Amino acid sequence: MSTLFRYLVDQREWKDPRAFLPRFREVAQRLSETDQDPDLATCTPAASTYEAWYYNQRKPNRDARRVLVALFACSFERLWGPAGNTLSAAADEASRTEDRTTSDAELRDMRKGAEMAARRARDFAMGAERGQLGEETMGFLQDEVRSIAERYPRMPLTDVFDDLVSAQDEVFRHIEGGRSRPSQLRQLHIMATLLSWFMAKASHDMGDPATAMTQARAAGVCAQQAEHQGLIALTDGLKSLITYWSGNADDALHYARKGAAEHPDLRGTTSVWLASLEARAAALLGDAESVLAASERAERLRERTVPDDIDGLGGLLTFRPEKQLYYVVESHVLLGHGDARTANQAEQTVEIFSNPEAPHWAFGDQAGAHCNLTLTRLHANDLDGAAAAIRPVLDLPPRQRNRGIVVSAQRVQVALSRESVRTAVVARDLREEIALYPPSRPALLR
Repeated sequence: MSTLFRYLVDQREWKDPRAFLPRFREVAQRLSETDQDPDLATCTPAASTYEAWYYNQRKPNRDARRVLVALFACSFERLWGPAGNTLSAAADEASRTEDRTTSDAELRDMRKGAEMAARRARDFAMGAERGQLGEETMGFLQDEVRSIAERYPRMPLTDVFDDLVSAQDEVFRHIEGGRSRPSQLRQLHIMATLLSWFMAKASHDMGDPATAMTQARAAGVCAQQAEHQGLIALTDGLKSLITYWSGNADDALHYARKGAAEHPDLRGTTSVWLASLEARAAALLGDAESVLAASERAERLRERTVPDDIDGLGGLLTFRPEKQLYYVVESHVLLGHGDARTANQAEQTVEIFSNPEAPHWAFGDQAGAHCNLTLTRLHANDLDGAAAAIRPVLDLPPRQRNRGIVVSAQRVQVALSRESVRTAVVARDLREEIALYPPSRPALLR
């Protein structure tokens, strides 16, 4: 069946992906701003996905449907219906939406103007307190730290990186300026710890583990200056995460155990994270006994958890039960488990991270959950199920392909080379597609 979507694409001479995809991205960006939905800004299909839409071999996902509806000013049901039955209706709908599109553009311009005015007001207020470190300046800096903590896991690094660099530099300058009171100096060191922590995570996500460890060590120094045991432990956890994704399982295990051993009285979720990091690192080493012990300890720690000031910042800084399950599944997957229990947990994790509106959602965790489900199905020799599970990851826009996602996809590529599946056409095609998956650094910086 030839769809209305295909007819409209042909009518506009957009059949070539190079003609269609820029227009799709433009509308996605506009919708992201007008709907205040950062996920839409990165909703860009691969050329192969667009061609599958064109030939009606695959239907778009939810976010892509929203963009297509806005692009063609036509409901999705009509776009994917027979072309001949819906042409006149589509034309009528396009006419009705023209005024709305104009008003959306005006609203977008006003919002941009308001954001610029707010930044100007912030700069003025901080400048007025230049002779001393005033409470409003501290408030602005604390707001920025909290904003970055909330935004970081939910949007591409390119959307938060400039704010992160600026905030870290500003906090460092205030510490070095010598104008703060003792109580303020401790708060500045806490903020410097958190911002250096996020800078380390950013460098890691760009595929630069050396720079990431430099920032992580700086975070550790700031945490020591603040005499904040939770932040010192959080920094050990970050070092474990960086070395884990770099393939250094021994170092990852060392840092996770170090953080737990040196801070046994922690009650926040960082304690659960350290135990879960230990289990995952042990799994990378193939140590099933240590995986079980660390996972059971994480469960016990979860039961006695009392949220602390770090958890209060949210985002990446609180280790929620949903993320703990994600780690459990990954540990089992790394041990090669493909049993029914692991498969059920993997499917549950994918479902948990399928809702971008949920407070625990992060695009990296959603992609990682899909990769873990793919590996679980490959361990059970379900090649078709594995191909379906990995597809959303392969369709991710380049800006979202951070270090962890790329490594997870590469694990799938290795598993597709196993003797039991490697000669299958589906396995060969997937291996070739993953081999072309862009590395993380250029993807994040383009």
